[in-house]
Amino acid sequence: MQRFAEKIVNMMKSERLYASQGGPIILSQIENEYQMVEPAFHEKGPPYVQWAARMAVELETGVPWVMCKQNDAPDPVINACNGKRCGETFAGPNSPNKPSIWTENWTSFYQAYGEEAVMRSVEDIAFHVALFIAKKGSYVNYYMYHGGTNFGRTASEYVTTSYYDLAPLDEYGLIRQPKWGHLKELHAAIKLCMKPLLSGEHITFPIGELQQAYVFKGNSEECAAFLVNDDGRRNVLVLFENSSYVLPPKSISILPDCRTVAFNSAKVSTQYGTRSVKSSQKFDSINDWEEYNETIPMFDGTSLRANILSEQMTITKTLSDYLWYTFRLEHHDSDEQCVLKVNSLGHVLHAFVNGVIVGSAHGSHDDKGVSLETTVSLNKGTNYVSLLSVMVGLPDSGAYLESRFAGLRSVKIEGKHGLIDYTNYSWGYQVGLLGEKTQIYTEEGSSKIQWKTFGSPPSQPLTWYKTMFDAPPGNDPVALNFASMGKGEAWVNGQSIGRYWVSFHTPSGSPSQTWYNVPRSFLKPTGNLLVLLEEENGYPIGISIDTVSITKVCGKVSDSHLPPVASWVGEGQSGTKKKRKHGRRPKVQLRCPPQRNISKIVFSSYGTPSGDCESYATGSCHSSNSITIVTKACLGKRICSVPVSRRNFGNDPCPGVPKTLLVDAECA
Repeated sequence: MQRFAEKIVNMMKSERLYASQGGPIILSQIENEYQMVEPAFHEKGPPYVQWAARMAVELETGVPWVMCKQNDAPDPVINACNGKRCGETFAGPNSPNKPSIWTENWTSFYQAYGEEAVMRSVEDIAFHVALFIAKKGSYVNYYMYHGGTNFGRTASEYVTTSYYDLAPLDEYGLIRQPKWGHLKELHAAIKLCMKPLLSGEHITFPIGELQQAYVFKGNSEECAAFLVNDDGRRNVLVLFENSSYVLPPKSISILPDCRTVAFNSAKVSTQYGTRSVKSSQKFDSINDWEEYNETIPMFDGTSLRANILSEQMTITKTLSDYLWYTFRLEHHDSDEQCVLKVNSLGHVLHAFVNGVIVGSAHGSHDDKGVSLETTVSLNKGTNYVSLLSVMVGLPDSGAYLESRFAGLRSVKIEGKHGLIDYTNYSWGYQVGLLGEKTQIYTEEGSSKIQWKTFGSPPSQPLTWYKTMFDAPPGNDPVALNFASMGKGEAWVNGQSIGRYWVSFHTPSGSPSQTWYNVPRSFLKPTGNLLVLLEEENGYPIGISIDTVSITKVCGKVSDSHLPPVASWVGEGQSGTKKKRKHGRRPKVQLRCPPQRNISKIVFSSYGTPSGDCESYATGSCHSSNSITIVTKACLGKRICSVPVSRRNFGNDPCPGVPKTLLVDAECA
């Protein structure tokens, strides 16, 4: 570990990347959430923590070191919080000379195959960030702020190829609204409080039964306040500094001058965006595809032998997800129906008898064991059993990872003569698939294979498929739609875009992931090679190559919403006292992605529209000018702003009734 840490630090130093060298790195982390596994190491745990901290500090980076979720991080290493609610759960620094820092604020969570996506509202994120800052937090880091892709075999066990796609910037780098925009407003509001936050006195006092004020008072008039409503059920009217404020349920209002609310965590004025996929090319003809059937190995053809069931990762050295376990047996009866019973600590199991598939099974992220019981027909004489154990990523957490067992644990066959245990028997092994060894997914490897014409479904399991395609026009992100496939891996021009597992459905009955990211940097303008390994019975005729874009933007803002935080700052020169602009009012602000403009106003209603940006309708109160006013302000523009005021719409359709403006628009 010390060699590894020294290697990384020296690489950073050689490029002068630490802040102490004038670079951008302000913080370094040693270990990760070790406290969660520390009890498993008994008396050896605490000395290791001391050693790791000392070793890191002695590397002399010139910037602070942190340990995440390590309450007893030794001085001067900073103990940091990870999670969703560090404003509520973090006990704080373990020394008065350490700052309070939040190293992982989870904007959603990783998703495992077979599980639903974890949704986290931007209102919840904003509440907890504001609360952490209100409690003298110095630093908040989002995990993740930009989603991504686990290309190749880099995803951990059972985790989808797409990673944190629900982050403020999604897997493709597109802005996910309103998460991105509402957090931007939050950050701007906190920055308005900068001087009293950094140098002011911190005071806190109750302003209600479940309400609290956190105040930072600096010199002269410098003052900032965070008014917290912990009641998740109702609006609450509170009195602060002789003024009244309405706090929505479970929300925080930020007052950069201790008088006027600049931001409330529960009031989202930012637009909502709709991400859409558009098919660019369909591979819907059998003439588009060629196929190659993977060879099922038999015991006689293996050279690696053992008289036990060996641990999978020890043999594969993680060079492949696949390990074949093979054996042969003599049977004295003709065509007897027997039951094959296999228990495995791999993730997926495919069983073949005499080269024919007889059954498959898989575990899950929370239940990793695999059990298979299937009826098989044994021939009189020699029979060959080939069991393919498959890993879907490596274990990612827990104590003693180096001692984890993967692969088959027991194999038995039950027939009319009883149950025979083949666990301690003569086994032959083959690491990986022949297609992997020949690199069938590369242009060179593919040219050495005798591909055959695509046949009618269903093809046999473990089939390789090949086709060619041109890059879609434009600059929009590209994704492959694998809705018709089962489980496997895909390569574009020899680069793996990751594992796919479309057949493993969530409890709601849909795949955990259907579209798979293909970076344009992987593509050539024409003649791109796509190769798939399909483990099950997926049908490539249904595959399409699609483009991904933001096609609709929508805003819903009421007259009780807050104006954009940007309107707080006056026109004064740098160094002058900042003043609020006159005429601040709530606005619907719409912004299409670059190179797109608002092409159509799908819906507009100023009054009492029902619903939200997902589903809406005109209410009992509606201004007849709604479409006209918004169309004039927005059509043909990339960015537009429409104030929520009766003056803007020329009349008051229902005097005395609170108004809302809801606008839905298409971008093209």
